[in-house]
Amino acid sequence: MLSRVFRGKFVAGLKRAFQDGQLRFHGNLALLAQPKIFAAWVRPLFRKDWVVYAKRPFGGPQYVLQYLGRYTHRVAISNHRLLSFADGKVTIRWRDSAHNNKQKLLPLSVDEFLRRFLLHLLPQGFVRIRNFGFLANRRRATRLPLCFHLLGARQDPPAQQDPGAEAG
Repeated sequence: MLSRVFRGKFVAGLKRAFQDGQLRFHGNLALLAQPKIFAAWVRPLFRKDWVVYAKRPFGGPQYVLQYLGRYTHRVAISNHRLLSFADGKVTIRWRDSAHNNKQKLLPLSVDEFLRRFLLHLLPQGFVRIRNFGFLANRRRATRLPLCFHLLGARQDPPAQQDPGAEAG
């Protein structure tokens, strides 16, 4: 049932974006810019069963809310995890969740380190989640407690943030 609803809403949104001129087709897909060809391309999407996988988050909704609250206020890698730069290698500290969160060292070439770091930069025009919605600074004090109340969860005091977590 969920897969059918998701498929319907996704395809409807795709059609609406096409009608509103929000889609751009380049290269091999340029022909899809023509309405009849686009419609013929979309039609078979309803003939296939879509697989939509959804499960309860670990720890319940309050855990997800706390996790997102922490995650949205950090940078990709904080200064305390950067250990050294020598011989063209950047060594970082990381936690191996497969082995009881044991801390390990990972030497990376400069290119690989930068590639991984740049994956966390937002494209132009995107806004960090902490600057929007219930986590926005001007709304957080009133909206976050409301979220916890609506979830029926107790609100733990915020954990002390690492002073170097924002630098990066």
